[in-house]
Amino acid sequence: MNSERVVHRSVLAVAFAGLLASGAYAQSQDPTPQQQDIQNDKKDIRNDKKDLAKDRADRNADQRDINHDKRDLSKDRADRNTDQRDINHDRRDLNKDRVDRNKDQRDINHDKKDLSKDRKDRNQDQKDINKDKGALHKDRKDLRHDKRGH
Repeated sequence: MNSERVVHRSVLAVAFAGLLASGAYAQSQDPTPQQQDIQNDKKDIRNDKKDLAKDRADRNADQRDINHDKRDLSKDRADRNTDQRDINHDRRDLNKDRVDRNKDQRDINHDKKDLSKDRKDRNQDQKDINKDKGALHKDRKDLRHDKRGH
């Protein structure tokens, strides 16, 4: 009977060990809904921490971009103001140049009239010279004729 008892106990021990092993296997394979929720929550927390870190990095990069854009905007405003001052100065210069050009054109027109009058006077003077030469030649001829006594 002793050997039967040992065999009987051995069978029970193996069965009990199998039962425990299958229970542990079942527990590790299919957790309870509460354990599943906890695992999912931990996973969600890990993902949220990663997302927060990425969002923080994005926010910092965006702030750097904003600061850089503010500096660029300030420089652009300064450039625009300088350009506007240059434009205003150039407009004043253009207006002065336009006034000078108009005065110069009036002077040129006046000089053209004077030149035309001077040419007319010169031509008239040349005609007078030619007449005077003719008259001088005739006067000399008359003088020679008078000296000869005719």
